[in-house]
Amino acid sequence: MIYQRVLVKLSGEALIGNLGYGIDPKVVAEIAQEISDVIKYGTQLAIVVGGGNIFRGVKAASAGMDRATADYIGMIATVMNAMTLQDALERRGIPTRVLTAIAMQEVAEPYIRRRAIRHLEKGRVVIFGAGSGNPFFTTDTTAALRAAEIDAEVVFKATKVDGIYDSDPNINPKAHRYQSLTYGHVLANDLRVMDGTAIALCKENNIPIVVFNLSVRGNILRAIKGDAVGTLVGGFCEVS
Repeated sequence: MIYQRVLVKLSGEALIGNLGYGIDPKVVAEIAQEISDVIKYGTQLAIVVGGGNIFRGVKAASAGMDRATADYIGMIATVMNAMTLQDALERRGIPTRVLTAIAMQEVAEPYIRRRAIRHLEKGRVVIFGAGSGNPFFTTDTTAALRAAEIDAEVVFKATKVDGIYDSDPNINPKAHRYQSLTYGHVLANDLRVMDGTAIALCKENNIPIVVFNLSVRGNILRAIKGDAVGTLVGGFCEVS
C-alpha cells in the first residue's frame, strides 16, 4: 500500500442513491463494504461526511434563514450520516468511532485530536461529524483540517464523477478530464472540486487530493494502492 493513513471525504449526496433525499441503506451498505475491503489491508482510515442529503445550510440561508443557524443544522445532519455509516461498518465487524465537533456525548465522542489518532492506531475507523464545529465553513474545509491534524498522507474526495474536468461533462460531451493538477491551477481556474479554503489548507500542508468516482466498486482500494484513479491534485503535478 502506498498510503498508510488516509482521510476520505464523503458528500452527503453520495448516500442518497436513487431516493432523491435522505439515506439509501443499500448505498450505505455498499460504501461500508468498500471500507471493509480497505481495512483488511491495515490502512488507517478516517472519514468526514457531509450532510447535504438531509439539509444544506447554504441553501437554507439563501432562502432567508440565518446563516449561522442554518450551518449548525447542517452540522447536525452530518452526525446523522456519521452514525448511519458507523452502524453499517460495525455490522461488518469493523470497530468504528464517531467524533463530533459539537458535544453530543450520548451518541458520540467529542473530537480530541490525540484521541482520534489513538483510535486510528488501534485499527478503528474514525468518522468526524458536525463539521469543524463552526458556521461558515464547509465539510470540505473540515476534511482538509482534520487531515492535517491527524497527519493523513492524502485526502480522497469520493464523488459522483470520475475526476476533475475543464467543464461540466454533463453539459459538454467534449469536456477534458485531468489526470493531475497543481493546487494553484485548481484555485486559479476556480474548478470547485473542493472549496478554496480546503485546497489552500491542503497546499499549505502538502497533502495531495485524489478525486474519484465512489460508485465504481473497488476505487477506494485502488486509490490507496496508488493506481491511477480519477484526478490527483498536488504540489508537484503537471496539468495533463
